[in-house]
Amino acid sequence: MTFPTVAAGYGALLALIYLVLSLWVGFGRFGFRVIHGDGGNDRLARRIRAHANFAEYVPLILLLAALLEASGAGRLEMNALLFPLLVARIIHPFGMIAPENSPQQFLCRAPGALITWLVLGAEAILLLARLR
Repeated sequence: MTFPTVAAGYGALLALIYLVLSLWVGFGRFGFRVIHGDGGNDRLARRIRAHANFAEYVPLILLLAALLEASGAGRLEMNALLFPLLVARIIHPFGMIAPENSPQQFLCRAPGALITWLVLGAEAILLLARLR
């Protein structure tokens, strides 16, 4: 088995994004004077959901990516999957904090979610195809 270096590199970059999101929530709690939950503050609730959404999708996608790479997927294939994910996870929080039905919401949130789903689905299909 080969060490999944491409997945590991993207994992490190995504971990830094997660750290930024975590700090964003933490500083938001401090700034909005909310210790637990969102305190009914919509702006803080959106930060929390952006952070949680990342935590809900990225670990599974990285695990699948590492399995795919360890099973023989090449650098080009891995970059074709993970670079769009990296971009998606950078833009998605900007859409999460955008006003409802604003251009920012449509340009960041929807594409961020769609790309994340496409990467997840593609990895699952590619892994299943390798099992034959």
